[in-house]
Amino acid sequence: MKKGSSILGIIVISIVILLSQSFYKVDQTQSALVIQLGKAVKVVDTPGLNFKKPFVQKVIYFDKRLLIYDATPSVIITKDKKNLVVDNYARWRIIDPLKYFQTMRNETGAQARLDDIIFSNLREELGRRNLIEIVAEARAELMEHVTRRTNIKAKEYGIEVIDVRIKRADLPLENERAVFERMRAEREREAKKYRSEGAEKALVIRAQADKDKTIIISEAQRKSQVIRGGADAVATRLYAVAYGRDPEFFYFLKTLEAYKEAINENDSLVVSPDSEFFRYMKRSK
Repeated sequence: MKKGSSILGIIVISIVILLSQSFYKVDQTQSALVIQLGKAVKVVDTPGLNFKKPFVQKVIYFDKRLLIYDATPSVIITKDKKNLVVDNYARWRIIDPLKYFQTMRNETGAQARLDDIIFSNLREELGRRNLIEIVAEARAELMEHVTRRTNIKAKEYGIEVIDVRIKRADLPLENERAVFERMRAEREREAKKYRSEGAEKALVIRAQADKDKTIIISEAQRKSQVIRGGADAVATRLYAVAYGRDPEFFYFLKTLEAYKEAINENDSLVVSPDSEFFRYMKRSK
């Protein structure tokens, strides 16, 4: 009884192993390559359960999704002989699993090959451009050229390169310092220029303000003199009219004003009694 149970167990285990070696599953994000004795037999792109010869054939899976290639920053020389540290990346995918397996074998080999292809094209394209074009003006056009040329070469290995982009493009540290010092000197020169122009304009404004001030004061003084002259003329005319009406009273009034101005409370005067200045005092006696 025990012997029969052992045989049955061995048969069940053998069937399970045989089935596991006979069927394989392909996910919708994968492609499968069936290998028999080291040679590729077929490529399976359709998701689902598939059959293979047990123990003779094996299956290698490849990702159908977009993959990322991230390069190590490298120094590239531009057309104007500037050293530029470029950090780039690319998006790619496997479009021909058989060719990919025959030429690359795995993702490590693909990354190494992409590194050679992309860096070569990137170095050639950047070498045709000036620093300003790379950094600001023509980066989009430049990366389109690199992507197109890289994709043409990559298809020989069963790969499609979707996009190549530059993450960062920096100057080496010693160049950054030199550029910074040059930029600072340029900004200081511009600042001095603006300050001198501002000082010149300030002098012009102050001179014009002083001129306007002098003109305004002169005009005000002229008008005040005209007004005073007119007022003096009116006063003189009024005095003349008043004097003409009663000259004696006018003379008396002026004499009293003179007394007020000439004589104070504590003053002592020594004058002749016959002086004309005191004639109204004589009459009061």
